[in-house]
Amino acid sequence: MLIGEYYHSLDPKGRVIIPSKFREDLSEFVMTKGLDECLFLYPNSEWEKIENKLKELPMTNKAVRSFVRTFFSGACDCAIDKQGRVLIPQNLRDYANIKDSSVIVGLSNRAEIWSQENWEKYNSEEGLTYEELAEKMSELGI
Repeated sequence: MLIGEYYHSLDPKGRVIIPSKFREDLSEFVMTKGLDECLFLYPNSEWEKIENKLKELPMTNKAVRSFVRTFFSGACDCAIDKQGRVLIPQNLRDYANIKDSSVIVGLSNRAEIWSQENWEKYNSEEGLTYEELAEKMSELGI
């Protein structure tokens, strides 16, 4: 299971260490542009589920076409090397503003990579408190 928050620096080649607890689930995965200026990492089994759902959407809808183009054009197949690292392609580093320090966050069925700056900004933005978010979740039956 992908859970937790881990801080890692990028090496000069743009590689980041994947937390050892994530390596079994992410031995082979797809990395793509995420939401909120982060990167999504989907284990291949989860990627297939997302891909199948997106294939069912009507391509006559302009918003669907735009989302699918962005989502798939930024995607790349990844594998962790023997040192536990993965290369983040330059276009994805630019998209997520990842320059040197990153945060890798586990979200059960996927992981996210954030620039440390974006992660700290995201967590400090004014908005709903954790308790208010929990209340919203109860409205969804959770």
